[in-house]
Amino acid sequence: MGYDRDLTESRDTLRGMTEQMACRGPDDEGMWLSPHGAVGHRRLAIIDIEGGRQPMIAEEDGRELVVLTYSGEVYNFTELREELEELGHRFRTRSDTEVVLRAYLEWGPGFAARLNGMYALGIWDTRTEEMLLVRDRMGIKPLYYYPTLDGVLFGSEPKAILANPLCRPAVDADGLRELLSFVKTPENGIYQGMYEVRPGSVVTVGRHGVAKERYWRLESHEHTDDVETTVATVRGLLDDIVERQLISDVPLCTLLSGGLDSSAVTALAANALYRYEEGKLRSFAVDFVGYAENFSPDEMRDTPDTPYVHDLVRHLDELGVEHADIILDSGDLMDPEVRSAVLRARDMPTGIGDMDSSLYLLFKAIRGHSTVALSGESADEVFGGYRWFHDPKAVHAGTFPWLVEGSGHRFTALEDVLRPDLARELDVPGYRAARYRQALDEVPRLPGETGLEARMREISYLHLTRFVQILLDRKDRMSMAVGLEVRVPFCDHRLVEYVFNAPWAMKTFDGREKSLLRAAVRDVLPASVLERRKSPYPSTQDPAYEKGLRDRTARVLSGHVAAEPLVDVGRIRAMLEAPQDEVSRHDVRGALEGFLQFNAWLERYRVRVDV
Repeated sequence: MGYDRDLTESRDTLRGMTEQMACRGPDDEGMWLSPHGAVGHRRLAIIDIEGGRQPMIAEEDGRELVVLTYSGEVYNFTELREELEELGHRFRTRSDTEVVLRAYLEWGPGFAARLNGMYALGIWDTRTEEMLLVRDRMGIKPLYYYPTLDGVLFGSEPKAILANPLCRPAVDADGLRELLSFVKTPENGIYQGMYEVRPGSVVTVGRHGVAKERYWRLESHEHTDDVETTVATVRGLLDDIVERQLISDVPLCTLLSGGLDSSAVTALAANALYRYEEGKLRSFAVDFVGYAENFSPDEMRDTPDTPYVHDLVRHLDELGVEHADIILDSGDLMDPEVRSAVLRARDMPTGIGDMDSSLYLLFKAIRGHSTVALSGESADEVFGGYRWFHDPKAVHAGTFPWLVEGSGHRFTALEDVLRPDLARELDVPGYRAARYRQALDEVPRLPGETGLEARMREISYLHLTRFVQILLDRKDRMSMAVGLEVRVPFCDHRLVEYVFNAPWAMKTFDGREKSLLRAAVRDVLPASVLERRKSPYPSTQDPAYEKGLRDRTARVLSGHVAAEPLVDVGRIRAMLEAPQDEVSRHDVRGALEGFLQFNAWLERYRVRVDV
């Protein structure tokens, strides 16, 4: 949108921005332009295939009132539709999109608080000539914006905004610090001048400028339910959430890792489909060639996934679950086209390499069978599942616990290959410390709560507002890059609010992680899955993968290196000469992943780094 020019003359620019989102919406496209507001949309058709086309326009007496572009799903749209019909609204489609549009007409910006779902949406109100940008409570769906001198550019991903000539890809020192820090500061869009809409927020852009308002945030309340009641409440919520998220007019499946979280979603979904006689559930898992046979335990992973996946499928045999393992090899993960697609999906380097590539390939394979998938993502943040939740050193470290040495993850590999003087100037540890203090200042305190209970409320808040954003963003980018919608039942705000306020002693009442979840789904899972220790998303252990990284790095260093002004090329060359052993698999491999993606990003996106 813009007030100082006629946007009806910007059709080609709008088309270029919209085409950048073709991966997210392969089924349809649409554009709407007026002198001061222009909206583009690419559609992934899930509900009401014919009737839900966008941009969707609300009219009255032949006058266009509101234009909507919307990504995601609203799971309570049926109830909202009934309420709106009682208020006099008439609907011409079966889509949740029209319900969102009518909800705005009825309740104005306050409509967002009535939605249950995952959504990112833009609303151009012709009556006020204002643009509203709205994001779901947990930030499941991404939404970026870039204020201009006379308005705003917006899109689901940075690439849509970068396609407009008003935005040039540049990163300043703070953007680079954020990129390296692995803390996901709310609103920071990495690119200079670009922002993310904060989860649970409405951003209004008008002639007055930009105004931001939060319609939802985590709050602290005294939890008065006993353990038995709490477990029953969690189960009741999960049953309702999963049933709501099974609504789809296209084929649907679940992602299954054999862990407690994905197994719970799969079992509850299979039972619901069986109960309502709606057919068999499909499930999919990722695996690597020779992974189970040659698995070597590490700091984070005690066991491979496949045996537990198959245990769960056998346990659900009478429900008729149709399962498939998607098996990848190192050649798949090192495929230049795959790595390029991952970078394009991300719009910025992450340095986690094969865990992005394998997820992208898993989703690509699933898309050949299903358009919607349910995931167990975010249960660890909600119920306290990560190992560092239970490690006193990490809990009391005075920083983000996932960054504490010994937590088992290497999130800062790119930092290891920066030029030493640049690393000192950026002072990423200092940046993390400042962001940590900022996050703690936001924590909603419970009066009288002290000691470990108070600290674990802080730890939970850090995960539900920072760490979960990292994983949700990864999930969304890799899935939407192939036109697959992934739903996240554990991010339903009702469940998040309820469990956030359960005391830590209750969340660990059986002496294990995720006690409440385990107890809530005990009746639908096999003992092996119930007793399995937390194991993160798998990473290939094939030595051929690291060899491929080393070979690729050597080839890059033999030519023009876009990142050369920023990285220590000598250090990288020394890493290539280091022996390929168990240590290098964590350290050298991570550094090479970071360097390769950082270099490719600078080169392909033509990013100007202002430090």
